[in-house]
Amino acid sequence: MDLNKLSLKLNDLGADTKGGGKSSAAADKVVEEIRAKGGKAVANYDSVEDGEKLIQTALDSFGRIGVCVCVLVFTVVFVFLCTPDLIQRVHLRGSFLVTRAAWNHMKNQKFGRIIMTTSAAGIYGNFGQANYSAAKLGLLGLANTLAIEGRKYNVYCNTIAPVAGSRLTETVMPPDVVAALKAEYVAPLVLWLCHEDCQENGGLFEVLRWERTKGHTVRQKNKAMSPEAVRDHWDKICDFTAATRPSGIQGHVLLCAVIRFHFPCDSQALAVGQKVSTSLFTFNHTQCILYALGVGMSTKDPDHLRFLYENHPDFGCLPTFGVIASQAVLMEGGLSSVPGLGIDFTQVLHGEQYLELYKPLPTSGTLRSEATVADVLDKGSGAVLLLDVNTYNGDELLCFNQFSVFVVGAGGFGGKRTSDRVKVGFPPNLRAKQCLFPPRSQAALYRLSGDWNPLHIDPSFAAMGGFKQPILHGLCSFGFAARHVLKQFAGNDPSRFKAIKARFAKPVLPGQSLQTEMWKEGNRVHLQCKVKETDVVVLAGAYVDLHGESDAPLENLPQGGGLQSELVFAEIGRRIESLGSELVRKVNAVFGWEITKDGKTAAQWTIDLKSGSGSLHRGAGGGKADVTFTVSDQDFMEVVQGKLNPQKAFFSGKLKIRGNIMLSQKLEVILKDYAKL
Repeated sequence: MDLNKLSLKLNDLGADTKGGGKSSAAADKVVEEIRAKGGKAVANYDSVEDGEKLIQTALDSFGRIGVCVCVLVFTVVFVFLCTPDLIQRVHLRGSFLVTRAAWNHMKNQKFGRIIMTTSAAGIYGNFGQANYSAAKLGLLGLANTLAIEGRKYNVYCNTIAPVAGSRLTETVMPPDVVAALKAEYVAPLVLWLCHEDCQENGGLFEVLRWERTKGHTVRQKNKAMSPEAVRDHWDKICDFTAATRPSGIQGHVLLCAVIRFHFPCDSQALAVGQKVSTSLFTFNHTQCILYALGVGMSTKDPDHLRFLYENHPDFGCLPTFGVIASQAVLMEGGLSSVPGLGIDFTQVLHGEQYLELYKPLPTSGTLRSEATVADVLDKGSGAVLLLDVNTYNGDELLCFNQFSVFVVGAGGFGGKRTSDRVKVGFPPNLRAKQCLFPPRSQAALYRLSGDWNPLHIDPSFAAMGGFKQPILHGLCSFGFAARHVLKQFAGNDPSRFKAIKARFAKPVLPGQSLQTEMWKEGNRVHLQCKVKETDVVVLAGAYVDLHGESDAPLENLPQGGGLQSELVFAEIGRRIESLGSELVRKVNAVFGWEITKDGKTAAQWTIDLKSGSGSLHRGAGGGKADVTFTVSDQDFMEVVQGKLNPQKAFFSGKLKIRGNIMLSQKLEVILKDYAKL
């Protein structure tokens, strides 16, 4: 299918997205692009209601009409009672009149290919678009009948339901999302359906026979999409062996034909580093108590009263309540706002969770969470999104969460499988055991803390995700295990809680018994959770880090006068804990930092990446510094964020260096990629 062999008649009024106005510019521009590539094209500016004129232009220019593609894109959103005639005239009647004008020519020459363009709004319906939905579903009915009537004349008709960046969608989507939805991803499908070798007839793409195939990955890394690739994998694209049945417009994937364009390489790159959203979480003691009940606390145990009774002298939040404040960025639709991510939320599973506290959680207030896509991984059978969320109480960093989200069926896009941004877990050597018996209503109770995903309560929605019944929230099991550790090894003292990491290995069904197995090594408690009845591990590679009994409470640690650089060094400390040995091998040096504010030293840090598995110390500590940097808190942040070039900072006197200056070249390993704020 060579572009040089194509002859195209292009019709475009150049009207605005509401159907008003008129201009030849849009059509003329496309014609120029086609001719510049060696193709033949002619423009037409008649209304689609003058179908005979459109077809006659093609006949006068090329002598025949072989393909008719009806792509009519404008919409007006009104409530049901306001159904403007223009919508029906252009979308439905216009397509009918143009196709009717071409029909006899195609029949007489015993060849024709017709493409109708419907919409997910027509297939599933969409709030506020009764007019548009009716017209678009009418096109599907028209196409189905033409497919039957034209079959014996070798005139085939198919329907597409694409989403692409255009003059229409740019008015309702952010620019970066429009850029990610390239029309080039749709065009190869249309070209193949128009080709004389394609025998597909009466098909609907996005969905075929009202089912969705698993499809096949067509686009390869660093290669452009092509109609030949669609042709060569057509059998796999149309394989209904394990088909799914979408139930609403939310299940409509970004692009057509189920050719699994989820997370193409450039969309992956577009997503990584993107801010998901910022959310505010306002709460009081009621939410704290409700969460404690949601993870199985009960007045039957006197030790639980400190988390269930607001007037208890030691009343406080369970440490894992930190995930509730942070998850608001996901529950409020944050993921769907990220450019490059096309997610069917019936296929989203919680993979892993990491939580670290820098302060004991308050029992009331308003917390602010800021989330970033840390990475997107290709696991073959699915894609993994890593989302880093920092939660603040005012300007003070309160806790850090890393959500690992697994999207079933979104893999195979040629991306990397691993990331050094992952907070890793460790296999445990287990001894102590405790059992829990969550009641069958536990999921219904836990969801009141803010995770309203119907997967955990609606049987029909659970079935769409491949589960026989609703499952318990992974973070509910997470909370059960954490409070076990807190009671067993920390005397139920939340101030001793530092961090927790867990991988959600298997789902838990409400009513099953959970067994937590634990083993303490220093200040780290390794753990795993099993379903007692089946011996299946549901939480794996998990651990809880505790502060030692003699450690100063977190709230009493010096904070350096509210320095912004605290956030960066906190992230460096997390990275050293996870990958210290690897950093020692790469860097092999000790760095000293003097952070100033208002001309005075406000904080000192020592990063020892020369001995053992590395360490971070506030003030003096570790080995003797090989090189020491002195910089103001504000300039330090600008260097880390890429706003200030380190060399310029040095030559301007903003950054002072003592010792082996050549070691400064290794700062990129520590700062550039991993100090996420």
